[in-house]
Amino acid sequence: MTPPPTTPGQPIGVAVVGAGYWGPNLVRNFQASPNFRLRWLCDLDVERAKRVLGGYSTVQVSADLDEILADPEVQAVAIATPAGTHLPVAMAALRAGKHVLVEKPLAATYDEGVQLVEEADRRGLTLMCDHTYCYTPAVLRIRELLHGGDLGELHFLDSVRINLGLVQRDIDVVWDLAPHDLSILDFVLPPDVRPVAVAAHGADGIGAGRACVAYLTLELSNGSIAHIHVNWLSPVKIRTTIVGGSKKTLVWDDLNPSQRISIYDRGVDVSAADDLADEQRRDMLISYRSGDMVAPALTEREALRTMVDEYARAITTGTPALTDGRSGLRVLEILQAASRSLTEGGTMIKLDEGHMA
Repeated sequence: MTPPPTTPGQPIGVAVVGAGYWGPNLVRNFQASPNFRLRWLCDLDVERAKRVLGGYSTVQVSADLDEILADPEVQAVAIATPAGTHLPVAMAALRAGKHVLVEKPLAATYDEGVQLVEEADRRGLTLMCDHTYCYTPAVLRIRELLHGGDLGELHFLDSVRINLGLVQRDIDVVWDLAPHDLSILDFVLPPDVRPVAVAAHGADGIGAGRACVAYLTLELSNGSIAHIHVNWLSPVKIRTTIVGGSKKTLVWDDLNPSQRISIYDRGVDVSAADDLADEQRRDMLISYRSGDMVAPALTEREALRTMVDEYARAITTGTPALTDGRSGLRVLEILQAASRSLTEGGTMIKLDEGHMA
């Protein structure tokens, strides 16, 4: 089936599938966007879907996915259902010729994600992952600074995402929280740097039957390192990322709305010198730099609104979204490798250099 036509200047007809936790956020942002016209909300619980829309909405409600996909006015679908359903729901939408946005993770497994990417490619359709954090003003600025070289060569990235609960029944803390950090890492890394291996250590101190605390260590292709700490058991909530570069170091505190980003002109400089008197041995000369700290102003904007705009841009231009299906695949590959590392006691697992980059 050919991609659904889009008329320049006319809103894109969209349907949201899933009216649970995340679906209402998508509904609100699609309704507020001039680029889209929300036509359907699909959920097995029709009454819940009606409550999400309110009593005066003209958006149609259905529990039948096929009914929605048969509507020629629907050109795009946004899926906010459990990860285990992403493959059948997204595949049905793609085969119906609809552009597809999928809540993270892209699929339940890497192989399922590959099927979706290949199907979208075959049909010339947009497949996008809702990696919401990537569209926050802070992460967009971090990407800009790393890609532009303002921080210099990346030396390390350290991320902490910890809080108390909610202990999930079907997935461990890695699959629950780390997709946020891994999608951000994939988004901000310079184009010539990528993860090449991952090791994961976890613990289940409360007997939940799955890791409730975990640490991921990623080796990057430029010789640097990334570290991610995720935790369901912390009495305090922390959302902090430190990005260390050869020129400057950036600290992102997502819980500090008045100063989310701080950039420090502080660090360690190392230079090499030839000591000819000692058979040309190289002595490392280390100096410490302590300059200014600046806190750039960020224009506050809801990340989902920016993500929805990017979905529209990708559809209308036919070019990949910033967080396209392949970015979702890269995150899934690391998650699966991390799970394997957990079962093997923290073994460093090499990532496949031939994955769908």
